[in-house]
Amino acid sequence: MIRLAFAAAVALTGVSAVSAQEFTAEQRAACSADYSSFCKGTMPGGGRVLACLAKNHDKLSAACKKVVAAAKK
Repeated sequence: MIRLAFAAAVALTGVSAVSAQEFTAEQRAACSADYSSFCKGTMPGGGRVLACLAKNHDKLSAACKKVVAAAKK
């Protein structure tokens, strides 16, 4: 259930003002535990999940930090 919610959140999250990025299964997997730990109450949409992960950047796993950094470009 949590993975499904995370997948939906990431899929619906706008990544930049120019375009939304579709995350691969590998990218979603890289942030799954971090999402569950720091952002599971965050409603998807409008970039909220990405913003939550970015806000918790110092606590994220190395793999998720890479995903967040790439999404912010």
